[in-house]
Amino acid sequence: MTLANYINDLLYRYDCVIVPNFGGFVTNKIGARVNTTTHTFYPPKKQLTFNAYLQHNDGLLANYIASSKNISFEEAVTFIAEEVAQWNEKLETTSVTVASVGSLSLNEAKQVVFEPNLSSNFLTESFGLAEVSTPSVERVKEVTIKSLPTTEENKKTIPLYVRRAAAAAVFIGIAYVGWNGVQNQQQQVLANQEEAVEKKIQSATFVIENPLPTINLNVSKEARNFHIIAGAFQEEHNAENKLAELQDKGYDASIVGKNGLGLTQVAFASYATKVEARKALEIIKESVSEDAWLLAK
Repeated sequence: MTLANYINDLLYRYDCVIVPNFGGFVTNKIGARVNTTTHTFYPPKKQLTFNAYLQHNDGLLANYIASSKNISFEEAVTFIAEEVAQWNEKLETTSVTVASVGSLSLNEAKQVVFEPNLSSNFLTESFGLAEVSTPSVERVKEVTIKSLPTTEENKKTIPLYVRRAAAAAVFIGIAYVGWNGVQNQQQQVLANQEEAVEKKIQSATFVIENPLPTINLNVSKEARNFHIIAGAFQEEHNAENKLAELQDKGYDASIVGKNGLGLTQVAFASYATKVEARKALEIIKESVSEDAWLLAK
């Protein structure tokens, strides 16, 4: 996979993905909207922007690449740097397409300009929803046909097609009144039938002689008993602050209880197997904290 594909994947899960020494792709959730000019309805989505000042390596992209490619954190950082160098070289002459995220180019001031892909929606809540266009509705003005005089003189002067149109309008009006009466009568009959059925249902008693047996489903949840500890704190609020800090950085962090000394332990993440935990611990010790250690419960 290329660097663009990794960025594309992370934008579905996170609101900001920083490419070290290049810039950050930032998302902002917007609600459903309608374009009254084109009569098009748009579902909720993540609006994409690019911030060239976000260049600090927060570890999110590098950790994801290291885990996906089964390489070390340093190798992932090198991979990102090589891709960024290729981007910068290509931007000197043309634009760079970042998967389905959008395209990058340079303006006259040699600043990076980002054009988002408007057909992409990174909001998982809107999965399966697409924009919908509807035809415009035109209002038809009512035309009133006035009654015409029936004198012999007027009959001679009024054109034949006008007399026929007036006669047709009268006929349609009579037919409409008759049909409307039939419809009202049918609706009254249906209403009476519905009322009778409703009374029967209300007065009926349903007895189930042989009820179905109750089915109990036991769903076992995979236990994650191997925790990579980020720190242990005497004060509860310090542990909560550390938890929030790790979650903001993209870790599946949690508080795993207190140790024998009464200190609250905060974990980077927890795993179901020891093999997974040791693999993640190696990456974290190399890239984030050498003091991280593995706790098995």
